[in-house]
Amino acid sequence: MTPTSDGAVSPVARVGIVTVSDRASAGVYEDKGGPAIHAFLTAHLTSEWQAVARVISDDVDTIARTLRDLADVEHCCLIVTTGGTGPAPRDVTPEATEQVCNKMMPGFGELMRVVSLQVVPTAILSRQTAGIRGASLIVNLPGKPSSIAECLGAVLPAIPYCVDLIGGARLEVGGGLAAFRPKGA
Repeated sequence: MTPTSDGAVSPVARVGIVTVSDRASAGVYEDKGGPAIHAFLTAHLTSEWQAVARVISDDVDTIARTLRDLADVEHCCLIVTTGGTGPAPRDVTPEATEQVCNKMMPGFGELMRVVSLQVVPTAILSRQTAGIRGASLIVNLPGKPSSIAECLGAVLPAIPYCVDLIGGARLEVGGGLAAFRPKGA
């Protein structure tokens, strides 16, 4: 159940999808990361959900403001970002995530890097992370669409139970993946 802006409760889980890219936000090139996240979640979330998408620039204040809005105003139980996780000076998504979260969940980033290292040795340069803000889980993914699927595929089994534990909407997983929940959860 998710609160709506008018205070009512909706059974539809809201999921924030944030593309962090100076060029995509300026219209210089097409956003492929956000649609890749949406397609992956559509294929694997079996519970009813609604996407709340944003395409924003690589700016720590803009990213932090967007994450706060999606968690606190839009009541997204899950917020997935793409882009801004590398070592370049404008890659500041993890810093913005850490700024807005009350708890960091480093295991998500650790697992994503392990999976990505099986594909490309430069995955060690990626700084994906995750954290909790209220009843929202924020997960930072790399910007490359093929990396999005491999990283989300690795962490999605843990996301529904994490969201349960923080009081977010119930998410169900299928499409070849299974969420782990202890018996009775």
